[in-house]
Amino acid sequence: MSLILRILFVLAGAITALFVARDALNFTIIQTFVAILLVTAVLLAGSLWSLRRKTGVTRRT
Repeated sequence: MSLILRILFVLAGAITALFVARDALNFTIIQTFVAILLVTAVLLAGSLWSLRRKTGVTRRT
């Protein structure tokens, strides 16, 4: 779990650095916000994937 969170924080730092200068006073706050958004997105994608697999939806062509 720690490894996953570290990867997400590194990714959040890279994304934040695209929009905010690293020496800005609020960089860490914005980085934390982006990390929370990434964690939320990963959890949402995982729950939707699980829901899709449980319902057994098949496509007919």
